[in-house]
Amino acid sequence: MLQIALWKRVVIWGICLTGLILALPNGFYTRVEKSNDAAAAIAAGQSGGDLNADLALWPGFLPSGLVNLGLDLRGGAHLLGEVQVEDVYASRMDAYWPEVRDVLRAERATVGTIRRQPAPGDELRVRISQPDQIQAAAAAVRTLARPIVQLSGLGGTDIEVSTDGADVVVRLSDAERLATDNRTMLQSLEIIRRRVDEVGTREPTIQRQGADRILIQVPGIGSAEELKALIGTTAQLNFQHVVGTTSDPNQALEPRTVMYPSIDAGEQGLYYVLEETPVVTGEDLNNAQPSFDQNGRPAVSFQFNVSGARKFGDYTAENIGQPFAIVLDEEVISAPVIQSHIPGGSGIITGSFSVEESTQLAVLLRAGALPAKITFLEERTIGPELGQDSIDAGKVASVVAFAGVLIFMGLSYGLFGVFANIALILNVGLIFGLLSLIGATLTLPGIAGIVLTIGMAVDANVLVFERIREELKTARGPARAIELGYEKALSAILDANITTFITAVILFAMGSGPVRGFSVTLGIGIMTSVFTAIFVTRLMVVTWFEYRRPKKIEV
Repeated sequence: MLQIALWKRVVIWGICLTGLILALPNGFYTRVEKSNDAAAAIAAGQSGGDLNADLALWPGFLPSGLVNLGLDLRGGAHLLGEVQVEDVYASRMDAYWPEVRDVLRAERATVGTIRRQPAPGDELRVRISQPDQIQAAAAAVRTLARPIVQLSGLGGTDIEVSTDGADVVVRLSDAERLATDNRTMLQSLEIIRRRVDEVGTREPTIQRQGADRILIQVPGIGSAEELKALIGTTAQLNFQHVVGTTSDPNQALEPRTVMYPSIDAGEQGLYYVLEETPVVTGEDLNNAQPSFDQNGRPAVSFQFNVSGARKFGDYTAENIGQPFAIVLDEEVISAPVIQSHIPGGSGIITGSFSVEESTQLAVLLRAGALPAKITFLEERTIGPELGQDSIDAGKVASVVAFAGVLIFMGLSYGLFGVFANIALILNVGLIFGLLSLIGATLTLPGIAGIVLTIGMAVDANVLVFERIREELKTARGPARAIELGYEKALSAILDANITTFITAVILFAMGSGPVRGFSVTLGIGIMTSVFTAIFVTRLMVVTWFEYRRPKKIEV
């Protein structure tokens, strides 16, 4: 007999109602989006303007989750960048030099004097004055080697030490190079993500491709150039001691000094000669915020961590009356004179900034410095008009597919086809409800997955209705025919949908970008289709049968 317990009926209709409520905000996309943006701005401490009016556009007691629109629907910028991982090797070698110098100085009685020699960026070369003790010097340097903790290099050490005449040569081991490359890529991904998130874009796609490339897709941003300006700057901030100034860019420099130009509007053509080793680096920054100086000009206030504050305080105490340079990406943005000891590790960066430039600089400093330069191999700007064309085309395709399926089911199965059509409408609502719940991003391939789901959604109902037809031909009663139709079609329904769902999982795991967008909507569509076919349609048929009690049915 056809029987469905009351609690099961409540759960089924409750799931359908919940899905439709979650999908509801997508029917008022612009209003809900403005309300969400206003809520985020108010939570961040902003006030004024039309924030309260925008917040009131959508009731607070209703869900406000939206299906995010991807790059091909909203428009935006697409970049494919290559990280120059080799740049990190030189900085690693520079970081090793103080340790190598100290360990060899401890052996000065044996190896004699030491001097760093010019060498390629991925190599540290140190010459000793007692060549016959070169092996002892190399052995001393080898004590600095550290074990590699990553799985790719277990059992190895981070450096290889060799000799060349009177020179001790230090290089990164192959395993350490691989580990360094992986760390550089992960750090670059995280910093790019933080920089993009700082400007409030929605659902950016930032992922690694291959060994040293990063794919960046940011919907809603104006152009690829704007995106490059945001993430293409390394934002390497240093505070360095000023040795002198000059107007001659070709002036000979003393060892361990560098020359950087000033970008201050009042110091055009001026170059600063600085000590190569910075006093404090941007890695010691805790926070940076746009602000204004005592004259009301845009500036950036900053705060060091404990280590940076101590170093900065000691330096200012020892160099009162001396200038020090604030260097950003090898350009001096400001060179104030130290007036007094600056404890606490806080200060302000002034320069020829606009309000927008000070805000942008604060964003870059908060996000941190990129560990290596990024070369952009591919860049595209997708205008919002093209995105709207894609949305319109997707709507047309969906409506045509939807209408075709509804007409076919109604003509083929009559009243039972109407039940299947109602379940199909609920199915689409459940798809958008789940996409909103998980915060998924809808792309053009994702729309294709929904259109495909609409076509596939009635397959389960067709199997059930055909089985009911066959049971009716064996002179069984209508109640028994309906019951057997659902029971015997269940295995075929599960087989077909499970294999398709496995395909969607593989596409999601192995694919990227558009392929993943397609697999997400396809996978969710399969789950909702099975639910509506096995539970919702059956509940409607059983409810109708209990109410009408027909002696004969036609499918």
